[in-house]
Amino acid sequence: MPTTADPRRWAALAVLLLVQFMIILDVSVVNIALPAIQRDLGFTRTGLTWVVDSYVLMAGGLLLLGGRLGDVFGRRRLFLAGVTVFGVASLGCGLAQDPGTLVAARFAQGIGEALAAPAAFGLIALLFTDPAERVKAIGLFGGIAGIAGTSGPIVSGALVEYATWRWIFLINIPIAIVAVAVVPRLVSGRLGRDRAGSRGLDLRGALLSTAGLTGLVYGLIEAASHPWGSARVLLPLVAGAVLVPAFVLSQRTAAHPLMPLRFLADRTRLAANVVTLLFYTVFFSQFFITTLYLQDVLGFGPLRTGLGFLPFGIAVGAALGLATTVIPRTGLRPVLVTGLLLSAAGAFAFTRITADGSYTGQVLPASLLLAVGAGLCLPSLGNGAVHGVTDRDAGLASGLQQALQQIGAAIGLAVLTTLALRRAATAVTGGADPATAITDGYVLALRVGAVVLLAAAAVAAALLRRPSPQPPDPSARALPAGTRRLSGDAA
Repeated sequence: MPTTADPRRWAALAVLLLVQFMIILDVSVVNIALPAIQRDLGFTRTGLTWVVDSYVLMAGGLLLLGGRLGDVFGRRRLFLAGVTVFGVASLGCGLAQDPGTLVAARFAQGIGEALAAPAAFGLIALLFTDPAERVKAIGLFGGIAGIAGTSGPIVSGALVEYATWRWIFLINIPIAIVAVAVVPRLVSGRLGRDRAGSRGLDLRGALLSTAGLTGLVYGLIEAASHPWGSARVLLPLVAGAVLVPAFVLSQRTAAHPLMPLRFLADRTRLAANVVTLLFYTVFFSQFFITTLYLQDVLGFGPLRTGLGFLPFGIAVGAALGLATTVIPRTGLRPVLVTGLLLSAAGAFAFTRITADGSYTGQVLPASLLLAVGAGLCLPSLGNGAVHGVTDRDAGLASGLQQALQQIGAAIGLAVLTTLALRRAATAVTGGADPATAITDGYVLALRVGAVVLLAAAAVAAALLRRPSPQPPDPSARALPAGTRRLSGDAA
């Protein structure tokens, strides 16, 4: 790893952030475009869900493996491969003439993310050797997810209303071309590769982890539309619940473990990953519920719905800038706990929505609370995920956290939205009008989400209380010093 800061690092960061923005944007733009896609390509209602689920399934199942592949074979190489796959798949999505082609291309997009996103995060962790700069860079990488997520409905609404849904995919192509052309000039091929390829890949662990994570994500996806006791839900969940522990046990004896058990011993990383799972369970569900409430209850159109998320994106960006400034002075713990408490307050505030409510009176204040909380959480979680990692484990750290993001989103959609829909069905059976019934369902889901965020705050407060030394690994160098004090209160 270089001993001096690469003068091209900020230019490289800009390109990596642009690619991350493209990837996250592609997740959030699809939901509003689904009705138009269904009309044009003739999707059945059940088949339409796979436009979203195919992407989530591949990304969730392969991110951990993608992160480790970058550590072993070179992060720049994996990043370029992933961006290429993502760009070609986006072209396939934009030109698709039938449901099968679009779903297959979405599967390929998920594979592209699983290769590119962890590699990009790992490159950032290695490009920025100064601790304060690294906090800002990783914070921007985490915050771009929130900004892209809020931009997605705006972009999608505008394209669907004034052009065609195909452009939500085709706009990725020039970004992918620019990234593939520019990154080799800005990022050294030797960065983080002093040990790349010097050790083998744990194939047994790769199979167990990928199959286990895929089983969990698939079961959760199916739970959103099938009873929890049905075979389509229960069998993949049981398979995942068996294979993931089997993967962890296999790492004890693997010659070149995919995820060394020492990696799980760091208290700060453990807290960051647990909180990531809990936070994203609520974060993406809240987006989904808000979109449905604005369109189905308040009667917003696609573009108006997208514009409704604009204040959220602005608030996330402002809080993100504050967090990256404060974290080096105070440590992760106070910033993360504050962010989680504000997010919980925002979820509780959302429970004030009614069937005859208003955007400015109910949705906007709650959105701003949640946005500020998210802006504080995202850089804290990103920096916590790479606390104390060695140069050979940066991709693994990123892959694990991003896999947990996908799993958290799947859990939220499976549990919270299902909870809302079942409460609504019960209310309709009892004589409530549909708008009131579905709003009551959303309120119940958001209350549960607020409790989950409070639990996440408790985990962060407990596990980030004091720094935990990294178990020594004599065969690998640590990333730059300075992140140790970030794990808890300021030293």
